[in-house]
Amino acid sequence: MTPAPAADAEPASREPPIAELLKIMARLRDPAGGCAWDLEQTFATIAPYTVEEAYEVADAIRRGAMGDLAEELGDLLLQVVFHAQMAREAGAFDFNDVVRGISAKMIRRHPHVFGDAEVRTAAEQTAAWEEIKAAERARKAQSGAKPAAGLLDDIAVTLPALTRASKLSRRAARVGFVWPHIEAILAKLREEVAELEAEVAAGDTAKAREELGDVLFVCANIARELDVDPEDALRETNAKFTRRFGYIERALAERGSSPEQSNLAEMDALWDEAKHAERPEEKV
Repeated sequence: MTPAPAADAEPASREPPIAELLKIMARLRDPAGGCAWDLEQTFATIAPYTVEEAYEVADAIRRGAMGDLAEELGDLLLQVVFHAQMAREAGAFDFNDVVRGISAKMIRRHPHVFGDAEVRTAAEQTAAWEEIKAAERARKAQSGAKPAAGLLDDIAVTLPALTRASKLSRRAARVGFVWPHIEAILAKLREEVAELEAEVAAGDTAKAREELGDVLFVCANIARELDVDPEDALRETNAKFTRRFGYIERALAERGSSPEQSNLAEMDALWDEAKHAERPEEKV
């Protein structure tokens, strides 16, 4: 026998879940009785929330929190629905256009699955994917749908700077504009660090800022050569720093002290303790 639903359970909907969500969003944006906050939003005001939700999805994945991931994916889906609803109101496109577009793109970019092309490895698929994307850009330029673009023009400027640096260097590397090996990149890093040191010594903050950017860009190239996501690498270091500084705070608290009451020598010694606790095989 089927148990009766709980008294506070929501009634089951006959609508497909995505159709129900689309109706909810349309109701929120309805000028006659919708939500005042939702009605005030534009593509520009919602964009930061879209980026934030994508980061929260990534964080749930990093933590291996599947329950949180399901919720965060729902939040991210809502962002897509929100943008699609605003576009529908403007007569530009709607959610179905978004779905049809990505479906067609996936079929087009996987001819080895949906066609007769042959791809044997993930590396070959990556190369084929980029070739297909380049052909798509060329067709759009020829058709007049988009003006002719340079090789790097479609890499979004709103990406985190380190991620964009990595994408820029990867795209340029595909046409041979790349250091020949990692030793050459490391030599360039030493050169840029020396230039940064010179500007710091000269007290020229503006030029030091520029040289610091050069150092970070070279670091992104090192990440590309090592096939490492620089954002992931930096996130791990941020987490490590947070963890070890927390050790310092706890150790000082046990001594009846705090970072504000401590000094660099004491905190540095505690940092070494934290490092040794994590990696006892390493000398501190």
